[in-house]
Amino acid sequence: MMWWYGTGMSGWGYALMTLGMVLFWALVIFGVVALVRYLARNDRPTAARPSPEQMLAERFARGAIDAQEYHQRLDALRDRPRPTVTP
Repeated sequence: MMWWYGTGMSGWGYALMTLGMVLFWALVIFGVVALVRYLARNDRPTAARPSPEQMLAERFARGAIDAQEYHQRLDALRDRPRPTVTP
């Protein structure tokens, strides 16, 4: 008749179980760190804002400003004087 004593695991079984748990937790920690770094990165594309000249052109196209005011403001943005014409 055979008598069983203990779990039947040798020293190698305990060593492999310990190694498996260390690898498991290392992968969990690595996954959490990778996820946090992925979510916190700043190189995500952002919506492109229109330039001041584009915004001015949109106002002119909508009729919010007339041609004279458009050209005055455009010249001011480009920092070049425009000759004044007196009617």
